[in-house]
Amino acid sequence: MIAFGAHTQVYLALGATDMRKSIDGLAVLVAEVLMADPLSSHLFVFCNRAKDKIKILFWHNNGFWLWYRRLERQRFYWPQEANTAAVTVSVRELGWLLEGLDLRHVEAHRRADFSLL
Repeated sequence: MIAFGAHTQVYLALGATDMRKSIDGLAVLVAEVLMADPLSSHLFVFCNRAKDKIKILFWHNNGFWLWYRRLERQRFYWPQEANTAAVTVSVRELGWLLEGLDLRHVEAHRRADFSLL
C-alpha cells in the first residue's frame, strides 16, 4: 500500500482535461500549466468536462502511478475558481471529493496544534 506523507500536497487542476492523456501528457500539463514538478511526490488530480472521470498522477520512488476513476451515474463536485490553474487541498479532502462530497460545504474538525504551548 502506498502511504502519503504529511508533506504530500494535492493539486486539483481546474477546468476540463482531455482524459485521453496518459502519464506523459499529464506530466507535461503539470510542468507547463500548473508550473509544478511532476516528480515532486505530490498528487495531481485532473477531471474531464462532464465531471464523471478523474485521473490522479503521482510519482513514487522510481516511477509514476496513474489512477483513473469513472462514475457511472453521478458527477464529481469539481471546484470552479477564476484566475488560477489549480487549487490545493489536503489528502483528506481528496478522499471526500472521491466519495462525492462537495468541498465547499464540508467542514471537518480542525487539526489541534499544541506547538505554541
